[in-house]
Amino acid sequence: MEKQATTRQLKVARELQKHLAEIIRAKGMAAFGGALVTVSEVRVSPDLSVAKVFVSIFPSEKQGPVMQLLEENNKALRGELGHVVAKQLRIVPELNFLLDSSLDYAQHIDELLKK
Repeated sequence: MEKQATTRQLKVARELQKHLAEIIRAKGMAAFGGALVTVSEVRVSPDLSVAKVFVSIFPSEKQGPVMQLLEENNKALRGELGHVVAKQLRIVPELNFLLDSSLDYAQHIDELLKK
């Protein structure tokens, strides 16, 4: 079972989510093949060295290519994030991009309810 996140972890996670969302939004949908990429949640490890970044991608058909793009640009995104949070954090956490499937789940439930 996962331990309850500390206040510091939660603050750092919120800060990272805000800045990452801004960086991704600034790149525009064109950078991600016309897909809408949303940073839905960020969870930070207790030592603040690793951040799990949950992204939801719309339309869902583009999830594969967009996740690949995020992974390929991981270092660049981390670098940009580093410039923004340099004053607040000693080390910029390593970014692990994960797919947030709650949107798909909601869509699936929607489809089931329509039947």
